[in-house]
Amino acid sequence: MAQNYEVEMQLDRQVPMRDGVTLSTDVYLPRGEGPFPVVLMRTPYSNNMDPAVQKARHLANRGYACVAQDVRGRWDSRGEYYAFHQEVEDGFDTQEWIGKQDWCNGSIGMAGSSYGACVQWLSAPLRSKYLKTIVPRVMCTDYYSGLVHPGGAFQLNVMMTWGMRTTGRTAQSIDYHNWTEAFRWLPLADLAGNTGRDMTFWQDWLSHPEDDEYWNEVNTERRFGEIEVPALIMGGWYDLYATDAFDNFNGLRQNGATELARQPKLIMGPWPHALSTSTKTGDIDFGADSKLDLDGIELHWFDRWLKGSETEDDLAPIRLFVMGINQWRDENEWPLERTDWQSWSLHSDGSANSAMGDGKLTADSHGDEPPDRFVYDPEFPVQTLGGNNCCSPDIVPWGPYDQRPAEARNDVLCYTSEVLEEDLEVTGPVRLRLFAATDGLDSDWTAKLVDVSPTGYALNLCDGIIRARYREGFEKAVMLEPGKVYEYELTVGVTSNVFKKGHRVRLEVSSSNFPRFDRNLNTGGDLYNDTEMRTAQQAVFHSPEHPSQLILPVISSSG
Repeated sequence: MAQNYEVEMQLDRQVPMRDGVTLSTDVYLPRGEGPFPVVLMRTPYSNNMDPAVQKARHLANRGYACVAQDVRGRWDSRGEYYAFHQEVEDGFDTQEWIGKQDWCNGSIGMAGSSYGACVQWLSAPLRSKYLKTIVPRVMCTDYYSGLVHPGGAFQLNVMMTWGMRTTGRTAQSIDYHNWTEAFRWLPLADLAGNTGRDMTFWQDWLSHPEDDEYWNEVNTERRFGEIEVPALIMGGWYDLYATDAFDNFNGLRQNGATELARQPKLIMGPWPHALSTSTKTGDIDFGADSKLDLDGIELHWFDRWLKGSETEDDLAPIRLFVMGINQWRDENEWPLERTDWQSWSLHSDGSANSAMGDGKLTADSHGDEPPDRFVYDPEFPVQTLGGNNCCSPDIVPWGPYDQRPAEARNDVLCYTSEVLEEDLEVTGPVRLRLFAATDGLDSDWTAKLVDVSPTGYALNLCDGIIRARYREGFEKAVMLEPGKVYEYELTVGVTSNVFKKGHRVRLEVSSSNFPRFDRNLNTGGDLYNDTEMRTAQQAVFHSPEHPSQLILPVISSSG
């Protein structure tokens, strides 16, 4: 049985960084004969508030020195806060300081979720000799495509609400009087005129709409080859970083600098950004088995890598939760080796508008069919109804919700399968090959995968977007020729779901998902400094010449 230590606290130790700025650091030490392995948690959300204090004390009880640090410019730390970029060197410098303390035995692990995971990914490539493992929860490593500009669009809800909350030294209230008005404000660059907040990094996010050197500075996805330590990654199907969890897993597996780094583990549950805190996400209760003791799993991981515990590692490379049947399953790779990549064709007689239209989704090849047309008006965008977003569910809900309100709109094309005669498991990345045209220089295309029950309830599984000007790559905008049909590759997202017998598979296609993403103004101009907007005449094609297809990763029940 593990020894239960009393805890000694050393609060607000000011730890110097290489430039002389000091960061407020609380140290929790087991009362006993050291030195001890260390768990480091760095946060912008205050190191002396729950749950950081509770977790730190618990780890110290179990024989770990725990270090909880406010990041630069937040709470009791000195300096100026600037999201992400400062965490590379500050994280490394903190690890080096810890390693030289007499209470440290030379082994450090890092823990934390969201921003507390970003500080792990950003500092790991610097390879402090003291860092032995990381346990990042719900975080991307590519801040351009994973967070700020997914698909080339601006992730408005997250960046505005989270950015406003963290722009000051302490927690900032976001009890705004009218969020609908705030999200719709133009130009987007004028955040101060809109909300009274002035965020330096907001201006920089909008000043870098393309994947340039600004984003490369904090792109750990390009530095997996410099990470030497094993990683236990945690994510959720309804987290905004769902796809990134697998990208990080595969990135380390393929490129890690050591054999240990190339053996990451991943746990993926039916959760939003807040992992495993409830069995219910959005409308859906996934059952008691959906909850995992993630802290217990993490502690077991630290015992192995920081204490040299010889207890058997019972984690498969991937442990994922299959929705629909609500069961956990262990897998070895992603995508699954036994995946049957099925192309489901979009069909209609030209009236797929709304769920009441004639849009169909079948395995049949395309015939000579007319395109589906709709008007996208940025004054009246399709509203976000749950999904893979963050971080203020009281403002914009996250998770699974009934999509029928959106599917009642004429500017939402719905392509629906026949009633399934047997269960259909879809586990893996979902893609859409879309042939479409617009009458302007630029527009957006959105896609959503939906599980339709016999009652008509339309449960969203994953969704994505592509900004047309970035169809050829995110490094450079290339405007459209009005009226020309282009082929688009949309990353719809990742999921693991069994569409039960009697259910139907549905694909939604539109041009907005607001306020999760900002509105394309359809002018081809500067989206973040312009106020002019225009309606767009949209057309989606499905024919032998333009074979729009949904690519589903189907898993055989006999697999």
